[in-house]
Amino acid sequence: MPRMHALELLPDDAGCDVVRRDWQVLRDAGLPSQLDHRGATNSPHVTALAAPAIGAADEQRAAELVARLLPVQVRASGIALLGGRRVSVVRVLDVPDELARAVLRLRSQVRDVQHLGWLPHVTLARRMDRADVGRAVEALGHEDAVLTLTSLRRWDPDAGIVTTL
Repeated sequence: MPRMHALELLPDDAGCDVVRRDWQVLRDAGLPSQLDHRGATNSPHVTALAAPAIGAADEQRAAELVARLLPVQVRASGIALLGGRRVSVVRVLDVPDELARAVLRLRSQVRDVQHLGWLPHVTLARRMDRADVGRAVEALGHEDAVLTLTSLRRWDPDAGIVTTL
């Protein structure tokens, strides 16, 4: 399977702090956390799309369709599980309709996009055993949080670089 290139929306510093607190809560509870991800570019983000390749024209469309809408407030309004036997724990985001339409339009114009549709979320943990999900939900609590998405970046795993669009 090819490594996935990505276009990602980033929260401001206050939003990053909110997400990192969730990461720390999971770690403090002895559970998997995105804090365990040691990649240099690991930071709170919302993936708009992932694909085997992203070209310059895709970046330009992303800037025209999505980046122009930033900054934008979104609400982290619930916890969801993605996956099978081992799951990713995520905070689902309520996003403005204009942003959702822009991301879906962009996704429709990029070849070989991973996954259908778009489920805006911030990942809190990956590869968690289902048996630990109850502890994770209890530790995280149920409070909504508002994040402000302020920038759009491109992740190129082949070159190992992040570019702000």
